[in-house]
Amino acid sequence: MTVLVLVVDDEEDVEVLFRQQFRRDLRAQRFAMDFAGSAAQALTRIADTGEQTLILILSDINMPGMNGLDMLPEVRARRPDVPVIMITAYGDAETRRTALARGAKGLLTKPIDFGQLRQVIESRLGQAA
Repeated sequence: MTVLVLVVDDEEDVEVLFRQQFRRDLRAQRFAMDFAGSAAQALTRIADTGEQTLILILSDINMPGMNGLDMLPEVRARRPDVPVIMITAYGDAETRRTALARGAKGLLTKPIDFGQLRQVIESRLGQAA
């Protein structure tokens, strides 16, 4: 069984950054990472994960078109079994409240603490095993 982490962000350099941070895990096939450049792409992707088991969604909040906060209720309705962690450059209390009220399991602020994110992924891997 291949487990999948989906990262949703409209910035192209995010994929390079995440692949670099988790290169050992990806190379060892501990989990796979997929990337969606918009909320619409993410909603399509979560509908069909194929042979992979989706264990976590990481989503930016500020994106053109549907933003991450608007996408969140859609994701929760379609995949209530998969936790969503929002990522934002603006970690103010109102954004945090809104994200949690719409179903996010947490909020990470940029620049991302990859040590903290690694702990979240490890926890999800343990639950998926």
